[in-house]
Amino acid sequence: MSLLDRIQSPADLRGLTRDELRTVASEMRARLIDVCSNTGGHIGAGLGVVELTIALHTVLDTPRDLLVWDVGHQGYPHKLLTGRNDRLETLRQENGLSGFLKRTESEYDTFGAGHAATAISAAVGMAAGRDLRGEDFKVAAILGDGALSCGLAYEGLNNAGHSERDIIVVLNDNEMSIAPNVGAMHKYLLSVQRNPLYNRLRSKIGDLVDSAPSPFTGVSTIVRKWEESVKSFLTPGVLFEELGFRYFGPVDGHDMDALIETFSAVRDFKGPRLVHVLTQKGKGFPAGEHGEKWHALPPGHDPATGKQRSTASAGNPNWTAVFGKGLAELGAEVDNLAVITAAMPSGTGTGAFGKAFPKRFFDVGIAEGHAVTFAAGLATQDVKPVVAIYSTFLQRGYDNIVHDVAIQHLPVVFAMDRAGLVGEDGETHAGLYDIAYMLAVPGMTVTAPRDGREMLGLLRAGVQHDGPFCFRLPRDTSPDVPPAMSEIEAVPYGTWDVPRQGREFAILAVGTMVNTALEAAERLAADGLDITVVNCRYLKPYDEVTLNAILASHSQVLTLEEGTVVNGFGAFMSATIRRLAPAVRVSVHGVPDRIVYAASRARQLAQCGLDVAGVVDRVRALHESEAIAG
Repeated sequence: MSLLDRIQSPADLRGLTRDELRTVASEMRARLIDVCSNTGGHIGAGLGVVELTIALHTVLDTPRDLLVWDVGHQGYPHKLLTGRNDRLETLRQENGLSGFLKRTESEYDTFGAGHAATAISAAVGMAAGRDLRGEDFKVAAILGDGALSCGLAYEGLNNAGHSERDIIVVLNDNEMSIAPNVGAMHKYLLSVQRNPLYNRLRSKIGDLVDSAPSPFTGVSTIVRKWEESVKSFLTPGVLFEELGFRYFGPVDGHDMDALIETFSAVRDFKGPRLVHVLTQKGKGFPAGEHGEKWHALPPGHDPATGKQRSTASAGNPNWTAVFGKGLAELGAEVDNLAVITAAMPSGTGTGAFGKAFPKRFFDVGIAEGHAVTFAAGLATQDVKPVVAIYSTFLQRGYDNIVHDVAIQHLPVVFAMDRAGLVGEDGETHAGLYDIAYMLAVPGMTVTAPRDGREMLGLLRAGVQHDGPFCFRLPRDTSPDVPPAMSEIEAVPYGTWDVPRQGREFAILAVGTMVNTALEAAERLAADGLDITVVNCRYLKPYDEVTLNAILASHSQVLTLEEGTVVNGFGAFMSATIRRLAPAVRVSVHGVPDRIVYAASRARQLAQCGLDVAGVVDRVRALHESEAIAG
């Protein structure tokens, strides 16, 4: 039995030697690579924090002491050490281990984590709760994977330092978020790491203290304190000191001895303290330690070669790739087009534009609110900004959308990736609310394409439009392979399309649901039901002419959307149709008002009744109820 297999809880670490802990670290890396190569998952950050995770669980008395992880995919090693090693093969599977951290999964998961920079704020709240209850456990927030580019982290640091509460912040500095880290803080942290004078002096001090004869060993404490004080003169670590933190570091995040000794010392201090740990994202990955490329693995991956194990024939590109290619081609046509993303050039497909037009490409780091307002500023200067951000992350910039873009009616285009259900990435990454929240914004044009060609046509329409504009794209394969952007015209503003004309019953379908509705209509034809399918590609403003024609010739309408039913397109249409044609019966079909947990995307669609079978069943039920009522 391996050492890792013998660890059922962090308590089992505390009796091991340092050499045994290093063996555990090696076994953990092998285990993570083996499992994630089959299941897929965010492996890069986890491989970088193996030693850090071991050291924290060894020194702190978890679960009594609380570890608050930021960016949940740092937590894979944490799962291995907290009784979940034997279930790791279920990672990101239906009813299996979450790809992130969730309080319902383990008592060691003290706070749910799927988005960046939540750890410090949550930890300060936990520390305040501890103090109100008169308890004395430790609280450590592990901020990492580039999250220090996020404004929420600074809000937490500012409040934690001011509060003077007993809290430990661990800065996992791997020079990455997903793409290489950007911004002034990144340069600042590098200056801490690379200051040659400080590093030489620190090394000399260490040699002096370590070689001191026994009568002078007591001097080591004084020397170490002097080292900490002189640090502020030689490195930028004084920033954290000025924020109210006692600063320790930088510490080699893969040196087990240094980590354990540092945390053992830090544990016994009081008040806010920050430990700056240097790690390498993707450390130990056989195919090469490429931080961005191996941020996350797809299932069925060969870690030794970096290639997919399957040899299936190539299919259509995914929506993100189609968007990225078309965006880069449009950039060659429109010389004032600029693109903004928030630490996700590869995830949003905007990297191709950035490579072709680096001066017009802006990666602002994990700072979605800033990205939106930055785009608004660009728009005031006759620049056409396209903001490409995941639907779930754009929620963080919602006030900026309303206050900085909509109220000023600025021409900013929002490309919302991962809209709808996202499969194995689960509930923290699902983009289920963008239709609802964008419909509520005055002056916002809200659109959803049925395929890649229409998406690029909407992109062109958005860039031409004089006002806020958005479209959504799913985490899925595109149903088509569009031609070059030069061959695609703008989708006429505010228009719908009717790909199937029927009688009596109409489906008003949005985006990804159009093709589902068409296939369902073909099946329903066998029942004698002649279904009209409408492609409602412009949700707002809607096509008044087409809608009135549908209402004049159909007695029953079903709205169909891959988004929340609460205040979504269906709710919008229900109110509209009730005003225009109160005799027409309207039903709404979308994602139910509940959390949708990780499973395959196909399985999630089926669970929500948004696959072809689900739509067929819903239409049959509505038709039968109408017949009974009649």
